[in-house]
Amino acid sequence: MKVSRKDILNLLEKNAKLTAGEIAVLIGAKESEVASEIKKLEDEKVICGYGAFVNWEREDDKKITALIEVKVTPSRGEGFSRIAERIYKFSEVKATYLMSGAYDLAVIIEGRTLGEVAGFVSDKLAPLDSILSTATHFVLKKYKDHGIIFNDKEGAGERQLISP
Repeated sequence: MKVSRKDILNLLEKNAKLTAGEIAVLIGAKESEVASEIKKLEDEKVICGYGAFVNWEREDDKKITALIEVKVTPSRGEGFSRIAERIYKFSEVKATYLMSGAYDLAVIIEGRTLGEVAGFVSDKLAPLDSILSTATHFVLKKYKDHGIIFNDKEGAGERQLISP
């Protein structure tokens, strides 16, 4: 039986702590085949990294998350890529997406305070060449992120059940 890349990716996306052995049991494959396929996925940059999703509301050192909509003038011959690259190189930027609709880019950033986020927008983002306008939206409460439900009930932060 051929190891399903899709099954491996779905399982790892839900829980990056799963071992090749655990994945093999879940999808009915050999551990060595799963480990080999994971290595290929990493080499091909299909798997780009592993991480933990943190509920900062439960920590003293909270973080502010903002979504910034950005309207830009695309560069001749490069489209939106040149300005997107300049934006995503800032350490505050967690994600940058090309969007359809009224704005061209969506930028997700994190900071310690509202003022820090506002300073990023006014001092670093807005002055860039090609930026026509921005609209900043602050995340007030996370309910669900990356498949993880965040709430004040017992069991908060638990992942949903995994099924292949």
